[in-house]
Amino acid sequence: MSIPRNKSKASASPAADEAPQAPSTLARHVQPLGPRVLVRVIKAPDRSEAGLFLPQGVKDSHAAALLGEVVEVARTLPTADLVASDPDDDDDDERADLGKNVSGVPLGANVLFEKNRGVAVPWDESLRILEVRHVLAIVDIISQEELQ
Repeated sequence: MSIPRNKSKASASPAADEAPQAPSTLARHVQPLGPRVLVRVIKAPDRSEAGLFLPQGVKDSHAAALLGEVVEVARTLPTADLVASDPDDDDDDERADLGKNVSGVPLGANVLFEKNRGVAVPWDESLRILEVRHVLAIVDIISQEELQ
C-alpha cells in the first residue's frame, strides 16, 4: 500500500517565496515587585590567595554566601507628573520616570546573600530575584591604597 504524497505547502503559499526573517533580538527588563531586588551574581575568582586553581565544584561547596551587584530594585509606580515631565527639565536622575526606590537597597550596591537564596532568572543564570530580607550585608569594596 502506498501513501499518497501531498504537494509541498511551501509552493502553495505566496508568503513562502519570501526569505525567512531572522528572529529579532529580545530585550527584557525585569522589574522586581514587593520588597525584592534583582542581583547579578559576581563570579568568584578561579584561584585561591595562594595561587592554586580551584575547580568550580570546590568553590561552590565551600561558599556559604555569594556576592552580587544590585541591577534593579522595586519601585513605586511613576506619578503622572513624572511620566509627562517637561522636556526642558534638567533632571540629574536618569531613572526618575521609573518611580522611587522602595526596596531599601541602593541601586548598584554590592550585597552579600546566602548561596541558596533567591530565584534564578530562566534566561540568565547569573541573575537572581532576591527578597530584601535575605540580603545579609551591603559590601563596600575598598582598595588597599585607600585603606592607608
